[in-house]
Amino acid sequence: MRNFLLAILLFIVACYAQAGTVLVLGDSLSAGYGLEPGQGWVSLLQQRLEQRGLEHTVVNASISGDTTAGGLARLDAALDQHRPDWLLLQLGANDGLRGLPLEAMQRNLDEMVMRAAQRGIKVVLIGMQIPPNYGRVYTERFATVYQELAAQHQLPLVPFLMERVALDPALIQADQLHPNAAAQPLLLDTVWPLLEPLLR
Repeated sequence: MRNFLLAILLFIVACYAQAGTVLVLGDSLSAGYGLEPGQGWVSLLQQRLEQRGLEHTVVNASISGDTTAGGLARLDAALDQHRPDWLLLQLGANDGLRGLPLEAMQRNLDEMVMRAAQRGIKVVLIGMQIPPNYGRVYTERFATVYQELAAQHQLPLVPFLMERVALDPALIQADQLHPNAAAQPLLLDTVWPLLEPLLR
């Protein structure tokens, strides 16, 4: 009887759980570069939420080619417009590919996290890794930027968005940079285990 009452209580809580807005601020990896509309992992996230009965709205504010500086410049306007409950922050890949100073990248991400926190917005940090074009020191330091920010602000962290697809040529577009349509469910599966408990 006790378990039955507990199940009813959990069902009632689920029914009355408030829907929220999830804002994804990223670059081409989240903007769906080279894909048809609806194929990107962010679009698939909205579909999965609906399938699981989670009535959240996903807003994709990602722009192909964007850097952390670009994201910081447009963050306030995006937060004002969409008033999200969660911010999925997926930026930095283009900073690394262009060999931009990692200190500036870290400052930009840090500022974005703090601005969101000041508004009571929960942040999920989605990290990247880069090929060793600029040497081992730069490559390793790039990865630690996300780890340090996550530890500093106690943020949920996806260490490497492309963990399941980066080494499989069959999942990469002809430009040898961007994941193709077949890779998108795997990108979502990389984010989902961390994200699902936060949105329930």
